[in-house]
Amino acid sequence: VSNEATLSNLTDQYENGQAHLKRLETDIETYQSEESLGSEEELREQLNQMNETYDSLKLEDQTLRDEVNAVSNTLTELEQTMKNHQTDLQKLQSDQNKAEVKQSKLEVNLDYQLNYLVEEYTISYEEAVKLPPLDDSFDEASTKVKHLKNAIKQLGPVNLNAIEEYEQVSERYEFLMKQQKDLLDAKNQLNTTMDEMDNEVKTRFKESFNNIKAQFSKVFPQMFGGGKAELRLTDPDDLLTSGVDIVAQPPGKRLSSLSLLSGGERALTAISLLFSIIQVSPIPFCILDEAEAALDESNVARFGHYLQNFETDTQFIVITHRKGTMAQADSLYGITMQEKGVSKLVSVRFEDVEEMDLDD
Repeated sequence: VSNEATLSNLTDQYENGQAHLKRLETDIETYQSEESLGSEEELREQLNQMNETYDSLKLEDQTLRDEVNAVSNTLTELEQTMKNHQTDLQKLQSDQNKAEVKQSKLEVNLDYQLNYLVEEYTISYEEAVKLPPLDDSFDEASTKVKHLKNAIKQLGPVNLNAIEEYEQVSERYEFLMKQQKDLLDAKNQLNTTMDEMDNEVKTRFKESFNNIKAQFSKVFPQMFGGGKAELRLTDPDDLLTSGVDIVAQPPGKRLSSLSLLSGGERALTAISLLFSIIQVSPIPFCILDEAEAALDESNVARFGHYLQNFETDTQFIVITHRKGTMAQADSLYGITMQEKGVSKLVSVRFEDVEEMDLDD
């Protein structure tokens, strides 16, 4: 402010000097043009004085100009310095604002961390500072904290009735353990029984199979009028899962499996096996539904004749349309329709027929 006032004063002085100089120049011109003002000597003296005054004023003017320029340069420098200071001040203010914002964030974060410390770990900052330093690294400590938190979550909320519930669960556990022991004992007993039954089944199956095999080798030649046949186990080492193969050799043919025989031969072989089983394990009652339908007449006659071997032990009901089988039956039962739409059962006992023939 003082520099600007000085510059203003100097400017005013400079302008006043300029005005005074112009007045002197005007006076000189006036004196030179007027001859009535005085003698030449007086005029020259006045002129010299005016010139001296003019030179003095001019020198003073130059001095004022120099001072004005110097002050102007100084003012320019001061203005530039002031601008630089203003720029620095603005920068400092901006840095101050940023620092204040950062400080606010840090204070907020500090409050959050202090609250988090209390909420998550139930400990204040003053108490945490008193704790000894950790031996583990930050990552290891973080991992342990995560594991502990998961373990706490898995524990669930605190149960105030845990003692009573434990007693109930303990009683239930003992009861279930006792039941489990009983079940395991029963399981072991069942396994032992099953093993005994498997052994018994194996023994009986092997005995029955051998008897049926021996009987089949006898019945087959009688039914076919020759030839031979046998039964074979597919897996003799495992009698519970083993299958049975039938190997037969009718008269005049090679020994082969049942699948290679004709339909009639397979049927007669199956009938032979059925009769072998019945002879080993007799049954009181048996129904045959056209079992001999695929047989030729000679084999049908053998089939019907062989049925007579069971007349004392097993009663057969045979559904058939073959005459050879009917000829060996004791009684015949049939359905007849004497009137349209009316069926009637007809029965014939051959013993009664024979008695009627004898009476005639």
